Amino acid sequence: MKNKDKDIEKYNNEILNRLSIFLNDIPKSIKKNDVEDIEIQFNLSKKEAFSILLGACLGLDIADNKFDREIYNLYFSNMIHFEDIKKYHDDLYYKNIRFNDISNGKWTLKFETIDAYEPFVCDDMVEMDDGRVIPQIGFFDCEYRFPAVLENDREWMTLLPNETNSQKEAIDEAFGNVVTYGMGLGYFAYMVSQKENVKQVTVVERDESVVDLFKKHILPQFDNKDKIKIIVCDAFEYAEKIAPQQKFDFMFADIWHDVDDGIDLYKRFKNLEYLNANTKYMYWLEKTMKCYLKNI
Repeated sequence: MKNKDKDIEKYNNEILNRLSIFLNDIPKSIKKNDVEDIEIQFNLSKKEAFSILLGACLGLDIADNKFDREIYNLYFSNMIHFEDIKKYHDDLYYKNIRFNDISNGKWTLKFETIDAYEPFVCDDMVEMDDGRVIPQIGFFDCEYRFPAVLENDREWMTLLPNETNSQKEAIDEAFGNVVTYGMGLGYFAYMVSQKENVKQVTVVERDESVVDLFKKHILPQFDNKDKIKIIVCDAFEYAEKIAPQQKFDFMFADIWHDVDDGIDLYKRFKNLEYLNANTKYMYWLEKTMKCYLKNI
């Protein structure tokens, strides 16, 4: 491996590790007043002011440490995104699906909030031509309220930008007879059911409590609920034994919480694609998982 490649690998690991610690431990550290003070004092844009504060929160000394400064210069311009909140308020699911806080067993449907200038992952990672793996981090300049489904008080699926942005390509590509693995909030099923070229959407979910919540509180609000077919079954059991006889045109899998628990499940699904040679396959966070698989 060339020295340059070794440097890039070192940079990738460093930025991913620092971001992971920050987002898990202290994501609310950046305050609106601090961003606005830096904006005014140094005549910077919101993105520039936010980037400086995020760099400091990650422990980067861009003034005196060459390695830290290189990370900042190589990653932050392509990593940070000032998100337009209206774009997400205009999302069809966000506008049309409503529910109060509801629980069923270990599962809860509720609305949660992120603060102004609270960083969040906003899309799949981007791999650059030189090997840099760029996480995509967004922020709003005001509070954002979003629906979420929680398992034992842990967020399982949310309607944050990472969910909507990272599913957009699969939603655009879906057609014909569609199968999707994983219920969540029913976002993918709702969005593809709106498409004229989608005839039916089969949702495979193994947890009956999730299905009950969905059927009672979300599905009745679907414009095209007649297109939705729900199967209570283990995803891999269905994929191996039933899906090959159904002649699905398109398959989308989203049964993982994040990349950490998703890679092995993703690889297992990939090994089953031969059973449905005429089906088009797509997976949630696939681009990010490919980056991890390539670099581990």
